[in-house]
Amino acid sequence: MVGAACMVFGLPATVSAQTLDNNYWLSVMAFFPRVDTDVRVAAAKQADIGTAIDFENDLALDKDEILPSLTAGARFGRAIVGADFYKLNRKGTVNLARDISFDGVVYPANVQVRSGVDSQIYRFTVGYAFVQTPSVELGAAVGAHVTRFAMSIAGNARVGNQGTPDMQERRRDVLAPLPTLGAFVTWKIAPRVELNGRFDWLSLKIDDYNGRLLNTQVGVNYAVAENLALGVAYRYVDYRLGIDKPVWNGQVRYKLYGPALLLQASF
Repeated sequence: MVGAACMVFGLPATVSAQTLDNNYWLSVMAFFPRVDTDVRVAAAKQADIGTAIDFENDLALDKDEILPSLTAGARFGRAIVGADFYKLNRKGTVNLARDISFDGVVYPANVQVRSGVDSQIYRFTVGYAFVQTPSVELGAAVGAHVTRFAMSIAGNARVGNQGTPDMQERRRDVLAPLPTLGAFVTWKIAPRVELNGRFDWLSLKIDDYNGRLLNTQVGVNYAVAENLALGVAYRYVDYRLGIDKPVWNGQVRYKLYGPALLLQASF
């Protein structure tokens, strides 16, 4: 499962906020996203295709989060490289309002279940600036989002035709790098003010996997000192993954969107 998933599954990390004044930068960002997670997991070779589960509404995971992230980048002439990291760990406990089927077991209505969605995301990019002037930089990039994603549900559940529920915990893990294509722009509109934007996209089908990724961010940085800037940004991330394997069958959709604040040092 992991080998094929590595080609189509991932969660994008924070977009690098590069600067035109210096060739190296390091930034810390606080991202305030609205999160939407929809998952369906079915056991292999079973007629039950699983329930489409909204982890926020059905399982009481927080919809609003504060995500810290770290970004580093460097410019070597027209070549620009970047790396990012952040993680999102959420857990919830709820009495179910309806029956849900997850990975071959059925958690009945009114049963209390514990659930979690954990992810660790690394992003690497290599770009080339086709336009590079003292005030504008515009280019394209290739990269990879390397994501470890885990989802779990635990509580009293029925297995198959079993009549009496007992404690069952189901967990699915995926480790997957997702290749991406994108574009970026940085525009200095005033001596201390830079606008920046990035767009990453992928849509593909490989063997028993199909996926789509859309990742975009726009922002503005203000230089409060020679090597220090404050910034605000808005980010939208939407990816979808479908899996149809003998091991398991399922779908995942993950959306994050909202504002962010950043502190950036450059030299």
